[in-house]
Amino acid sequence: MDPKHKKFLRSQRLQLADEILVDDTIVQYLYQEDILTQSHLEEIQCESSNRRKVLKLLDILPTRGSRAFHHFIKSLEKEFPWIKDSLLQLCDEEDSEPPPPFTVQCGLPDQILSTVPTTQHLNHLAACLGPEWKSILLDMGLSSADLYRCCADHPLSIQSQVLAGLVMWTQRNGRKATVQLLLQSLQAVDVPPSVLKQVHGPNHNA
Repeated sequence: MDPKHKKFLRSQRLQLADEILVDDTIVQYLYQEDILTQSHLEEIQCESSNRRKVLKLLDILPTRGSRAFHHFIKSLEKEFPWIKDSLLQLCDEEDSEPPPPFTVQCGLPDQILSTVPTTQHLNHLAACLGPEWKSILLDMGLSSADLYRCCADHPLSIQSQVLAGLVMWTQRNGRKATVQLLLQSLQAVDVPPSVLKQVHGPNHNA
């Protein structure tokens, strides 16, 4: 999810918890659009009150990729159109001068963006990432089951768990697993551009 949209949802968190009902219309639409998984639905329904269900949904959405904000707004269309309109208006009002593109901030040449990162580069990246690694891999299309497998196969090393997930992503996506897509997923979970610059920048001619 775009950092701007993450910040916006966080700022509206308590108001949304008081105003919307997390019923089948919202969660089933998000499930239909692959924003929520079956596991997410169960997590939400296990909460004891509607307010807690809304807060749980708002906890999950920022980890579900760049489409999550758009589809959340769309899920409000049928039963809460006034909230949808209000959110869109507030979001527009918060827009300011956009920062330089994330790829520019990372200092990577254009020809690198369309290449597939090497295992060596992925290993360097794995060493730089912290607890946010699971959110990154979920944004890149891996499932919770995939992450569980990475953890189970490498129980003693977080770096090895991260690397296993990154390698799994490149194997599944082939030539589509580009540096640019990796950049977008890093941006979605607020990883600083300097992280990828450190990982790929010094060796981009290798």
